[in-house]
Amino acid sequence: MLNRIFAYGNRTGWLVLAVLVLLILLPLAAVVVQVLLPGVFFGTWQIGDLSLLLDVFKRPLWSQSLKNTLILGAGTTLLGTVIGGALASVRARWSFPGARLLDLAVWLLIITPSFILAQGWVMFAAPGGLARQWLGWDWVHSAVFTPAGLIFIMSLSKFPFAYLAVHAALEWKVDRLSEAARMNGGSSWTAWRTIQAPLLLPAYCSGAMLVFMDAVGDFGLPASIAAVFRFPTLPYSIYSALYTSPIRFDMAGVLSFYLVLIIALAMSLQFYALRKSRYDFLSSRAVRSEPRRPARGDWALAAGTAALLAAAVGIPFGSNLVSSITRSNGSAGSSLTFEHYRQLFANGGQLADGLLHSLGIAAGAAAIGLAVGFLVSYVLTYSTFKLRQTVDVISLISLAVPGVVLGIGYIFVWNQAWLEKIGLLLYGKPAILILASVAGAIPVITRVVTGAMAKVPKGLLAAAQMQGAPFGRRVRTILLPLLRGALVSAALAAFGASVFDLATTSILFPPNFMTLPVVINKAFEDLKFGYAAAATLTGGGIVIAVILAAEWLFKPRKRKERKT
Repeated sequence: MLNRIFAYGNRTGWLVLAVLVLLILLPLAAVVVQVLLPGVFFGTWQIGDLSLLLDVFKRPLWSQSLKNTLILGAGTTLLGTVIGGALASVRARWSFPGARLLDLAVWLLIITPSFILAQGWVMFAAPGGLARQWLGWDWVHSAVFTPAGLIFIMSLSKFPFAYLAVHAALEWKVDRLSEAARMNGGSSWTAWRTIQAPLLLPAYCSGAMLVFMDAVGDFGLPASIAAVFRFPTLPYSIYSALYTSPIRFDMAGVLSFYLVLIIALAMSLQFYALRKSRYDFLSSRAVRSEPRRPARGDWALAAGTAALLAAAVGIPFGSNLVSSITRSNGSAGSSLTFEHYRQLFANGGQLADGLLHSLGIAAGAAAIGLAVGFLVSYVLTYSTFKLRQTVDVISLISLAVPGVVLGIGYIFVWNQAWLEKIGLLLYGKPAILILASVAGAIPVITRVVTGAMAKVPKGLLAAAQMQGAPFGRRVRTILLPLLRGALVSAALAAFGASVFDLATTSILFPPNFMTLPVVINKAFEDLKFGYAAAATLTGGGIVIAVILAAEWLFKPRKRKERKT
């Protein structure tokens, strides 16, 4: 029996499953166990006070955090999905000036950490911010720092998820369905409302789910806004429970439990909605959708898109740039200066240390995550392992669960006394940041590599195996050369995401071991806006330069092709 379970072909599957359980499932399970047995990770076996679960409805801060999270999640999901779905429909149907700029802006918003976007908005809308100094708009402050304003800002940063999901679903179209509706007297609006929109329900649900999960689990944006606007959410209250005296692990566990519960309920609702009907409408008559020039109104589409991008991209990035090179002179206005950039490295500034620490953590996470993600993709693509679906689900969980919850789980798992005897007490050490970053990088790496691996026929590996090539040789001589570009892209994507992971590093960074996002966020909390903006642009520029250099270094074939 055991020989059959661990037979050749299943060993890699069990190895991958064990690693995923250790890195992802165990920390999340620890969050739930902490609520039931609060002292179990610190040597005390006693049943927890389950009435604490109900205190979330009694304690003002807890109940307000839960209420704010639900309001923020629902409002952002509704507005962000409407914006993203509308832009995707327009982009897929029409060609207009600036359309490609919209695609670039969507990716820029996805890869930029939300706390940097939020800081740009704070610099713009603060009482003495750029909107008042440069434009004389006094109303901006009272409009932005409200629940409705926060939902608007959050929607502008999260709509790209809905845009990508809906735009991908519009790649192919079957015109005969809409033509039949028009032949029966239906207008274009009726055809879209009764045929196209229902068939796009899975795409809208997927986009809305991504927007919702990213909104309720976002730590960076509420943390930055909370510096001037009192709006506690569950991720921010969890962070406060761990970094205010006395430390409340029980409070953090309970709030994390509710955060996971909210996401689980949302995912269940999505699965229930999609099971009620069929959506496989593509047939041999499907054609690729090509945007065409509208008969009129193309400049109106361009103007509307430009206005939206000016708010979504122009304000946060422009505010960071302007704040980094200006200095307020009170009633005399402001003047140009490079003082903020000089302060970054003057008198042992923290930026250099924080940047080096973040680069080291990200490099380790990218290397380890690439090895784990490659094996996960191999199991999903080529193996007959019976628990492949379980591996697939676990590999995606860390994408849905907020980083702050994952960080709490890592504290519970890696902060036990018995681990010190075997040298694995990782809490308070940089190694725990690398492990947590690996967990966050696995979904990105797996999705990129699995897509590329699906193009490599299984027969190539089978032929090599029949010639006596062992597993390592098949990987080295077949898969690595064919997947080199995808592997480099996956590693660099994981590297970039890990450098700016504010949620996990804020929870787990050891004493005197500052990271780049922590340095930036701390400066912002201290109201050193110019310094924070300069640190953001300098750190971000160095990270981009490192990524471009790594791409140039590890893709020599592409460089040679350009020379010829």
